[in-house]
Amino acid sequence: MTGKNKLELTWIGKDKRPRLEPRILLENPTFSYHAPTRKDGDIFDNILIKGDNLLALKALEQQYLGRVKCVYIDPPYNTGSAFEHYDDGVEHSIWLGLMRDRIEILHSLLSDDGSLWISIDDNECHYLKVMCDEIFGRENFVSSITWQMIYTTKNSARHFSAMHDYVLVYAKNKNSFSVNLLNREDKQNEAYRNLDEDPRGPWKATPLHARNFYAAGQYEIVSPSGRKIKPPSGTFWRISEQNFKQMNNENRIWWGRDGTAIPSQKRFLSDVKQGVVPSTLWLHSDAGHNGEAKNEIRALLDDEGETFLTPKPERLIRRILDIATNPNDLVLDSFAGSGTTGAVAHKMGRRWIMVELGDHCETHVVPRLRKVIDGEDQGGISKGVEWRGGGGYRYYKLAPSLLEKDNFGQWVFSKSYNAEMLTEALCKHFGFSYAPSSELYWQHGHASESDFIFVTTTAQSLEQLKTLSGAVGPDRSLLICCTAFEPVHAQQFPNLTLRKIPNAILDRCEWGHDDYSLKIANLPIAEEKEWEFEDDPAPATSRRKPKAEEGEPDLFGEV
Repeated sequence: MTGKNKLELTWIGKDKRPRLEPRILLENPTFSYHAPTRKDGDIFDNILIKGDNLLALKALEQQYLGRVKCVYIDPPYNTGSAFEHYDDGVEHSIWLGLMRDRIEILHSLLSDDGSLWISIDDNECHYLKVMCDEIFGRENFVSSITWQMIYTTKNSARHFSAMHDYVLVYAKNKNSFSVNLLNREDKQNEAYRNLDEDPRGPWKATPLHARNFYAAGQYEIVSPSGRKIKPPSGTFWRISEQNFKQMNNENRIWWGRDGTAIPSQKRFLSDVKQGVVPSTLWLHSDAGHNGEAKNEIRALLDDEGETFLTPKPERLIRRILDIATNPNDLVLDSFAGSGTTGAVAHKMGRRWIMVELGDHCETHVVPRLRKVIDGEDQGGISKGVEWRGGGGYRYYKLAPSLLEKDNFGQWVFSKSYNAEMLTEALCKHFGFSYAPSSELYWQHGHASESDFIFVTTTAQSLEQLKTLSGAVGPDRSLLICCTAFEPVHAQQFPNLTLRKIPNAILDRCEWGHDDYSLKIANLPIAEEKEWEFEDDPAPATSRRKPKAEEGEPDLFGEV
């Protein structure tokens, strides 16, 4: 516990943070796709990225900072079972560190009125909540939703048959965040009838009495039949006598068919909220279940259900987006899996970004999205939202690391980068928006209306700097990234700032690190230890400990 009412979760390696390289994105037109025609409401600027999701989030950070309305993620649950596509089961501390790194960037991407929704189970839910409290602030925790993912009991369960997952909900700023009401269902309107053919439409009778004490609610009422009525024993009228008479004059009181019943208030359907406040219990009948999700994938992709063991149904994602977003809002899922979030967002008229590392990004997600765009996907929520196809997306992959070592062990620019890629990458590294001018050769990007960047792989002479300084003028500034210059020359031009590349960025990142994924195979191999066993009747597995090397403290700090 540190600070007033502040709880911090600690774990091994918490202080270790990756120094992420802000990669650029390269489009692969082979997998990009769009409808052949355009109609009102179609969205074409959606993005699907194949690559490590932590590096992808870093790549998105500059352009999409504070622009995402809703983030939904379904991360590996760390259950101990190795899933083919995301190798679930990472050791607890490592899992927390990897999730922390991602959620911190997701927090920065959210708009002030945005929200984060995380599917998780009992195994890490409560640790994850404390960690999210640190990142978002405990005051921005909104709710923990219980979703009934399975509706049958497994009698083979050792202790309890698990039937639910959680969805943790956090707001970027709870004071700015608001939820949309869910649509009323027909069963919720069945109680409203029009027994007296009131021109104001259907209504239902609600009691006028309650147990709460109300001094002005102890009067006697005379019914149309002449019957004198007092509130039932132990109750009081909920409104004053004056308000009662006004409501009666307005035909808002129901006396029963023969005029002798205890009076009730006529509550008209037209006066009721045209929606329902979301609850924290989502039954499978309202938000779908895992079996439904598997059937959706089988129907779309001829998949036997083994590729994704715990997919999420389209109805679950629709419910989240109904509550947290409006049409044209931007939705992000950095654990795309089978692509459900993007498919549902697309059908609902939301813009979307998805990230997925595995090969199924091309074998499963791309075919699914194509069927959505072509209107061939009529499963899931399609009929409910009257989906007929349209729109499109662009498919990107992460560029390789900007720097690589040459034969002499020196860091140099990667040979896979051309001049355009290099310029865009350096714009990202120095915080400029990449926007080459078609007229001014020295304007490769901008940080403001008067602050520009110029990238060149040549050395800059005094004469070249004079020319650039004159072109830039006194009211603008220019950052020049070049391979060499004379420091004494750089000081002569107040509107120019010079940086020698790649030296200027060498210490900024971890170069050549391409995979920060949640994979056990990426963990370092543990060193072999010589084990000693104490003389104790307890099983060896409970008593063994590594022999401390000479002069090395043991786990309790003793040498």
